[in-house]
Amino acid sequence: MYGGVVMPSFLRAAGHDVRWRLLGELAESDRQVHELTARLGQPQNLVSYHLGHLRSAGLVAARRSSADGRDMYYHLELSRCAELLREVGGALHPALLLSPPAPPSLSVRRRVLFLCTGNSSRSQMAEALLRARAGSSVTVRSAGSHPKPVHPDGIRAMAELGIDLSAARSKHLGRFTGQRFDYVISLCDKLREVCPEFPGHPEVVHWSIADPAADPDGYPAFQRVAAELSERVDFLMHTIATRHPREAS
Repeated sequence: MYGGVVMPSFLRAAGHDVRWRLLGELAESDRQVHELTARLGQPQNLVSYHLGHLRSAGLVAARRSSADGRDMYYHLELSRCAELLREVGGALHPALLLSPPAPPSLSVRRRVLFLCTGNSSRSQMAEALLRARAGSSVTVRSAGSHPKPVHPDGIRAMAELGIDLSAARSKHLGRFTGQRFDYVISLCDKLREVCPEFPGHPEVVHWSIADPAADPDGYPAFQRVAAELSERVDFLMHTIATRHPREAS
């Protein structure tokens, strides 16, 4: 507390060089601890310590890898960060209370490819969400390493969001391996490990999202994935609108 004013929780959580750098890395892609250790050039015990602080503050969450259950993927809770950052301004002065940003208009066409193993739910849903929100300003495709028919519960979950996925068909990623994309986004931990390289040095991003078809919870798992993808796609649009992907590194 300074001068009777309590420091906002976001500043307490993020106000350290290592934690701020971790937030920046996770804003780009979901990552494992060893990847964060390499990118920050810091020992693993220190990185894990600061990740613990960020998780306690609700800024970062972890999900066990579906490729290797011994590994964890960390991801940034962007909506929570946005909420707390708005509070930071308001805590300093009412005039600085920020409003949520409006969805951006995309003036420069980008090419985005979503990938998962079966191309039956996650990548199809992400493709449909980005196409519905970005329109003709983004060329978006999806594919899988082992395509399966589009899951009916994925179609149903997207229908709840006003998006018709009934005509979608799964595709093998080999159809696109020679094409250039600005963003290649994997949504499956297993697919990430076998993802081929694409020409043109695209921005390679990973969203660690569990396969809803393997969730014993059934249809509600598809609804949760649809909600998470909806949020992630909204934030992706801001990234696409404000910079070329090569500027991210």
